[in-house]
Amino acid sequence: MVMEDDDPETLDPALQKKHHDMLERLSARHQARKSDLPDTSSSSSTLESTSSFLAKFSDAKRSIESRIAESRLVSSSSSSSATDSSKLKSDLADISSAINNLEKLLAENSYFLPSYEVRSSLKIVSDLKQSLESLSAELIPKKKFSFKSKSTTKKLPEIQKPGVVSPPPNVPVPVPVRDSPGLRNKHGETLVKSFKGSSIGEFTLSDLDSCQVQLTGTVNALFLHRLKNCNVYTGPVVGSILIDDVQDCVLVLASHQIRIHCARKSDFYLRVRSRPIIEDSNGVRFAPYCLDYQGIEEDLKKAGLDEETKNWSNVDDFKWLRAVQSPNWSVLPEEERVSSVSISR
Repeated sequence: MVMEDDDPETLDPALQKKHHDMLERLSARHQARKSDLPDTSSSSSTLESTSSFLAKFSDAKRSIESRIAESRLVSSSSSSSATDSSKLKSDLADISSAINNLEKLLAENSYFLPSYEVRSSLKIVSDLKQSLESLSAELIPKKKFSFKSKSTTKKLPEIQKPGVVSPPPNVPVPVPVRDSPGLRNKHGETLVKSFKGSSIGEFTLSDLDSCQVQLTGTVNALFLHRLKNCNVYTGPVVGSILIDDVQDCVLVLASHQIRIHCARKSDFYLRVRSRPIIEDSNGVRFAPYCLDYQGIEEDLKKAGLDEETKNWSNVDDFKWLRAVQSPNWSVLPEEERVSSVSISR
């Protein structure tokens, strides 16, 4: 049965039979490789453009730098009273919170930013953290060690280490779910949508379990959230695809930019103009785009994706900064790939 939010369609049973063997083979190959891997697991509106993000990010950066400089100046000109020390600790904690908010702003909007802007912004956040740590060490030095007489009759309560408030553990920041047309909250269904002649700009797949999704035609942006054990086949996306929290899935996608957040044990068949980006993901494998349907060549040309760039294998792992290959992703061996998947428009 085929479902979508407000416009249900019915897939021809004869057509299902035509593609059944091929799609089942793809799913079976993927399921056969499942193995135990560690799981990886609040939200604000996403900024609409790179320029507006950079403006907001730059304003926040300047504010934090100003507060750091002001704290250093005030401390150097004030007496070391208990009140001053308490205020200093409070100020440092506030600055730390501002840096955490800046980092969260970057995480929530990274899906549409060029790769170099993301890397540059990450460097700025790192530098701000380092400046704050240096300031904290400078203004609130550790107590000097000294031997104490055994005659001390009462042990003083341990003083908590002053300084910067530690950021929360390195837990992925959830990506906000878009309030756009889409397919949501389905289990065990075949879902079909054609964008031919449609004016839809953005489309969302959210909270799907054990579903097969077939999207044909072009759309400006595609968002995938909380998918489990799904097969997703999509025509070209003119802008970007943002993927968050998918597990045990096979995804056949084409787009100018693809960002993958919190993906586990999933295979991606991609055609992409820029390097795919993964973050907080593991057990993901990549292969070239293999979708076919009537009119796909015209759709690919319309989306500016008619040429294969081979970027599907040039994956950037933002959580792996070493020079060696990231262990979180790999190229799907040729003998395990499906060369072509045909769906109906």
